[in-house]
Amino acid sequence: MQPPLENESFDLVFTLSGLNETMGKRFVFFSLTAMYYPLIVLCNVTIIYTVISHKKFHEPMYVFICNLCVNGLFGSGGFYPKFMYDLLSQYHVISFAGCLIQIFVIYSSVLCDVSTLTVMAYDRYVAICRPLEYHSVMTDQRVLECILFCWLSPFFCVSVLIVLTSRLTLCGSSIEKLYCENWSVVKLSCFSTTVNNVIGYVIICIYFGHGILIFFSYIYLIEKCRKSIEGRHKFIQTCVPHLLALLNVTVALLFDVLYSRYGSKSLPQDLRNFMALEFLLIPPILNPLIYGLNLTRLRKEVVRLLFKKEVEISD
Repeated sequence: MQPPLENESFDLVFTLSGLNETMGKRFVFFSLTAMYYPLIVLCNVTIIYTVISHKKFHEPMYVFICNLCVNGLFGSGGFYPKFMYDLLSQYHVISFAGCLIQIFVIYSSVLCDVSTLTVMAYDRYVAICRPLEYHSVMTDQRVLECILFCWLSPFFCVSVLIVLTSRLTLCGSSIEKLYCENWSVVKLSCFSTTVNNVIGYVIICIYFGHGILIFFSYIYLIEKCRKSIEGRHKFIQTCVPHLLALLNVTVALLFDVLYSRYGSKSLPQDLRNFMALEFLLIPPILNPLIYGLNLTRLRKEVVRLLFKKEVEISD
């Protein structure tokens, strides 16, 4: 065992070894990322601007979609700039404090996605199953409470993990990923990490429970909606995109959790990197596309916005 590393002073520097075997392709990866990350920003900002600037979209469903896009910018901002810097750098390192900040941003963003999809499921349940009560239930105050829940509960859960991780005495400084991940840091501990493991599994179970709750609520919604043509249309229009977004986030998060704890080093590094990055690659771009293309009112307004911009540029 290596001697303990003093990380209390936050002077410890981690080495990110996820790019070690693929440095020959780094300029290809940089070029792709330099195109992909601005596309993520553009898609999410377009939806956010459209919802905020048009009063007709100041409804709970669109506010939650806007929140999903804000979170997409928040989470991707915690990874892509550092990743692009590492692709051009000879040394892939990050400070202890920087590592904790990156863990906080990335994982609170993922949990915020799940929380937002949960409140969106509640919104759809009220809209479809209790339509006459919708406006009395989904008041501005209730929407604000839902938004606060989406952000504060993930912030609290991840903050607990960060505090526990920051107190560990470490016997290593190499993280076999492209970014800082809590379990990778915990595994470097010289001593028992039982508390960290228990809290980590509790948080996983809580948010896995969110997903189960959503799926069961949608089983009820499907039963309710198939009784009428109008109900089926409303379900397809507003609930199918939500289910796709939920499936997207769930699969991505499952990939990361399983790979972090049970991933095999015998797999090619490119495949391991993709498994570790899936929830940073797909949800931030797919969420705004799912809602922007499928919801008719939102799609028409986005097309009008982009067309107007083209006209202004041509003039």
